[in-house]
Amino acid sequence: MDFLKIDVYTKSQAVDVLVMQLSELGINGFEIHDSADFDEFLENKDANWDYVDDELMGLKTVPTHITLYLADDPQGLETLAELKGAVNSLFSAQPDFYGDPDIHIGNVREEDWANNWKQYYKPFTVGEKLIVKPSWEDVPDAGGRKILEIDPASSFGTGQHHTTKMVMELLESVVKGGEKMLDLGCGSGILSIAGLLLGAESATMADIFENAVNTAAENVAKNGFDSSRYRAFRGNVIDDAELRGKIGTGYNIITANIVADVIIAMSPIFGSFLAADGTLIVSGIIDERLDEVLTALKANSFRVTAQKNAEGWNAIVLNR
Repeated sequence: MDFLKIDVYTKSQAVDVLVMQLSELGINGFEIHDSADFDEFLENKDANWDYVDDELMGLKTVPTHITLYLADDPQGLETLAELKGAVNSLFSAQPDFYGDPDIHIGNVREEDWANNWKQYYKPFTVGEKLIVKPSWEDVPDAGGRKILEIDPASSFGTGQHHTTKMVMELLESVVKGGEKMLDLGCGSGILSIAGLLLGAESATMADIFENAVNTAAENVAKNGFDSSRYRAFRGNVIDDAELRGKIGTGYNIITANIVADVIIAMSPIFGSFLAADGTLIVSGIIDERLDEVLTALKANSFRVTAQKNAEGWNAIVLNR
């Protein structure tokens, strides 16, 4: 298997926090390159050494960065898209702490990396009712399934990652027809499109990235839905009361395919969006954080009605 080498550049003070955040994406195993490690070595007065090897000397002037490796396959490329979104979010929110967002992807040019998908990204089925395909592929016979068309882009969500696929599978049993749906952290808009194809009446989408919001709206339109069927908002619902007011309430279904920390932070406000008999679906939760997420949701009067797990990732269906 081939791998992509990813270098994420940051500041020394942010390394430990960034590693923790990246671990939320299911990425394990990092190489840390930091000149502060060289300074710490020199300041160790108790060390007995006669020489410093070339590798350690190389730390003296190296720009601080974290190196990780992702498989050059659909799962790896989907994780890369999520990684890019997470880094942009963190760095934009605290530039003085993290620095400017700067990701180097091996010998793949930034403008070309998404094209790698074309060798892998073929039509595939999800659950019993959907088939997902990119624009460059034809599906002569969908076998009665609804066709969801979406292309790889800088917004996370093409349906191949377990977190996304599990939510679409769960939506099949939740959407009965005519629902009002809210997609928090919408990314590419794939979950909203799935909900609409399965019979939801409308979808409201929100994301902290302007690019995601624009891409999501374009993708919903490309799947044949009139603008009266969807809305898209940019902003952070956790700390923006005005945005929460614009989004409104009375939603029959909420999807939040994000990460554990954000789901925990949102747990007190999910209920304000939800109709009395509404359903919440959360995903993007690694096994190690599942108990924390469940504790936060249960503390806000949610109860688990269904749950899925795939290779260390979890998706949960809840009601109040």
